Amino acid sequence: MAQATTIDKDYRPSEDEPFMNEKQRDYFRRKLIAWKDDILRESRETLAALQTESENHPDVADRASSETDRAIELRARDRQRKLISKIESAIARIDEGTYGYCEETGDPISLKRLDARPIATLSLEAQERHERREKVYRDD
Repeated sequence: MAQATTIDKDYRPSEDEPFMNEKQRDYFRRKLIAWKDDILRESRETLAALQTESENHPDVADRASSETDRAIELRARDRQRKLISKIESAIARIDEGTYGYCEETGDPISLKRLDARPIATLSLEAQERHERREKVYRDD
């Protein structure tokens, strides 16, 4: 892995600089790693809470409510596991030099879109086309 450039914590990628230059790659790598670390921390906290929660609820309604809460938490954990996989994939694309480029068209994905959704693999236009196609098939 390449040595990261030291960037100012207030740095934000700008359209005025070369696309996916070293500073931008470092910015997005840090953003993705921080996001992943937050998810993992939340996951550990949730698992600890689930383990310490009393398992023996004498009341049937309390037990049912507890099981429903547990099922919701486990579904959320599964979604987060998938999100971590997407984050790791984005970091790998940074390492490969393909991060920030649309998988469908090869065009740069806007910095604004990447800042809002750093795991994006499609440009906004390609994503909209993709969603329109999905809607057409769903409405059949």
